[in-house]
Amino acid sequence: MPIVKVIEVIASSEKGIDDAIQQAVAEASKTVRNIDSVYVKDIKAHVKDGRVASYGCICKISFRVD
Repeated sequence: MPIVKVIEVIASSEKGIDDAIQQAVAEASKTVRNIDSVYVKDIKAHVKDGRVASYGCICKISFRVD
């Protein structure tokens, strides 16, 4: 039976939510192996001068422990 661990990662992007999620996974994969899934816990947008300037998300990343 594999053991699965979950970490929480905060990421942001000026392009969009999808890019923020991609960056969260890319950054985590630099030091974590066997990533299986990502759960987006929260989404937000930063507003500047009446326009959305950047997007942010809090992700829970699951991975199998060797």
